[in-house]
Amino acid sequence: MDTDQPIGAAASAADAQQRVLARYHERIQYYWKAGRGNKRAYKATRYLTVVLGALVTLISSLSSANLAKGTWIATALAVLTPLFAASLPIIGGFYQNFQWGAAWSDMVITAERLETERDRISVTPPGQIDAVKEMALLDEMVLDETKGFFQRLFGSGGSENPPSGGEAA
Repeated sequence: MDTDQPIGAAASAADAQQRVLARYHERIQYYWKAGRGNKRAYKATRYLTVVLGALVTLISSLSSANLAKGTWIATALAVLTPLFAASLPIIGGFYQNFQWGAAWSDMVITAERLETERDRISVTPPGQIDAVKEMALLDEMVLDETKGFFQRLFGSGGSENPPSGGEAA
């Protein structure tokens, strides 16, 4: 073998690279799965808002036309109109609280960023990988996305510079 490294060091570098790649794979899978869930919730709330809004208009118009006055249909229309109307702000409230559209976007962007870094690491020779630095980069990207999520959800994501032990919180 024509290398500067002992065989054990080469095996160790390859193992470290594989551990880093496995960790990237785990995080990438998480973000794609979470992104799919947020996408489904986003689309469902948007479709429900449109459909229920149209139904409220249609049912209230039919109800006011008195076409089925005195029948069970008139009673059903009278009950359904406020039920569908009340469901609209409920759906809107869930949408606003959970921010599924923005979460979907952020999850996909983060997964793409992680895939770019994973690809870079996978083509780098094992002896040139600084596993500690690569894990720190992964942790920093995940932490940035997490801070963004909580900032969007609650309006706070923690301070940039946490206070030291001597400062008042």
